[in-house]
Amino acid sequence: MSSQLVVFSDLSEKINYNLPDFPLYVRKGALHLFDRYAAACHWHPDLEFILMLDGEMEYFVNGETVLIEKGKGIFVNSKRMHYGFSTDKVDCSFIVIAIHPSLLGESTHVGKVYLDEKFGPDTEDYILLTHQSPWKNEILLSLKQIYNEMNSKTCNPLRLLSQATSLCANIGDHIQNVPGQLNDDQSWMAVWKITGFIHQYYDNKLTLDDIAAAGSICRSRCCELFSKYIGQTPNTYLVRYRIQKSCEMLQETNRTVSEIAMVCGFQSASYFTYVFRKETGLTPQDYRKKVTLSMH
Repeated sequence: MSSQLVVFSDLSEKINYNLPDFPLYVRKGALHLFDRYAAACHWHPDLEFILMLDGEMEYFVNGETVLIEKGKGIFVNSKRMHYGFSTDKVDCSFIVIAIHPSLLGESTHVGKVYLDEKFGPDTEDYILLTHQSPWKNEILLSLKQIYNEMNSKTCNPLRLLSQATSLCANIGDHIQNVPGQLNDDQSWMAVWKITGFIHQYYDNKLTLDDIAAAGSICRSRCCELFSKYIGQTPNTYLVRYRIQKSCEMLQETNRTVSEIAMVCGFQSASYFTYVFRKETGLTPQDYRKKVTLSMH
């Protein structure tokens, strides 16, 4: 695997948007659907919003962890490392909305200037959303409206576009500048590149040398950065990311276990089943049955 051809901008988490060629992701989620009640740590250019429907969730953003309680939410800025989890492995349910900058006029000059100014590296990593502030309360209500519109029988893409644009404009009006917090941090840049490389090539056979080379660092530095910023070894991160992707395929497709094993980078169906059971406590078949039952 040659990592020298990697293009950084193409290495973000790939998001499965609801509608073709309309980069808006709107879904309900639950922590029990993730391995160990924790999503894989990842990043993407999309602006992300979470509304907690039931229970609570710990949320990691660029080295900080905050608690999101029922009825509250969080905005996560573009290209920030983040994931939700429960230390106590307690379930919760939430709405997640991700909006790609291309939906917000990124291809125009005025749009790019605005997005860089408001959602670039020199602004806040995240904003907790509560009902105590009128503008934050308005955002929480908007998240419900966008979810309802996406799931209505008469789903109107223009209304969705209007709602998503208004939502991001509201955040843009209130987000604060934090000069220089990321621009000079080569460590974060290396973590972005390495995790992005894994997101892009997890279906390939990857060695620690491949992973480290993606960040232009040595193996020991790679392990050091993963321990500091993600709290896992590179190999653990790779395995858990593969397991998360396999969980998504077990939920959302009719692919066989053997097919999923191959496209998620496992050498055989039997090895995949072994690792899957070790990580989740279930076989892939049992996981698929459990998810199917929980959705009915």
